[in-house]
Amino acid sequence: MSATEIALLGAIAGFTIFLGLPVGRLRSPAPRLRALLNACAVGVLMFLLWDVLAHAWEPIDGALGEQDYGAAVADGLVMAAGLGAGLLGLVYFDRWVARRGNAARPVAAPEPVAVRAGGPATAPRPLDPAPEAVARRSPAGRLAIMIAAGIGLHNFAEGLAIGNSAASGEIALAVLLIVGFGLHNATEGFGIVAPLAAAGARPSWGFLAALGLIGGGPTFLGTLVGQRFTDAAVSIAFLALAAGSILYVVIELLAVGRKTGLKEITTWGLLIGLLAGFLTDAIVTAGGA
Repeated sequence: MSATEIALLGAIAGFTIFLGLPVGRLRSPAPRLRALLNACAVGVLMFLLWDVLAHAWEPIDGALGEQDYGAAVADGLVMAAGLGAGLLGLVYFDRWVARRGNAARPVAAPEPVAVRAGGPATAPRPLDPAPEAVARRSPAGRLAIMIAAGIGLHNFAEGLAIGNSAASGEIALAVLLIVGFGLHNATEGFGIVAPLAAAGARPSWGFLAALGLIGGGPTFLGTLVGQRFTDAAVSIAFLALAAGSILYVVIELLAVGRKTGLKEITTWGLLIGLLAGFLTDAIVTAGGA
């Protein structure tokens, strides 16, 4: 199988994430459905958090087992730095985006508000942005972008695994990874748009396409890089960044779920999301990957 064919299959594995994105176009989903979608997203992301941390820790654990403490410390520092950057970086980024959005809120031309002896008084009136713009700039929209970014970092590491397998001549393993990651990414799409569905914000198709590119595109890029470049520290760094960002998003989504007050539905959704994550991962393992 040629490098071009492997890259094409890597792209397909990444873009299966688009299969779940249309959930974000649901018109005013019922509160119970919103709570369920939000909880399922948390379940999927919790599985991803465990999966990403396990893969990031694996080379460190192996180095410790071989008593190669220098490599273990170096990789451990990379992992700690990546976790910190992914988690704390999103905290400050979210705060910066919120401040920037408040400062850039548009104001329309003044309109008459009262008629007095001296003539009509005027006052500025805020513009009403399009619904798609509201969805994109809302807290739910920003959270969806962060989820897509976190998943994108994770998918870049998956692409590295696909590319490395192909570069080392293990084509069967690379194909199995592509199939498994493709199935797994299909469950991640609705996790990205769950905050929008939970908030009742209906994004445009263009915004959904952008979310899909952010979340799924890195699988293709990782496949290209992995076929030409292999480095354990780079893989650990991207996995740790993904873990930190996913942890931040899980915290935010749990806060959203708590506000619904639907404890039973939230618990079922968490279980469904977790099981979906393990099921798709089990398919990869059963295939010998």
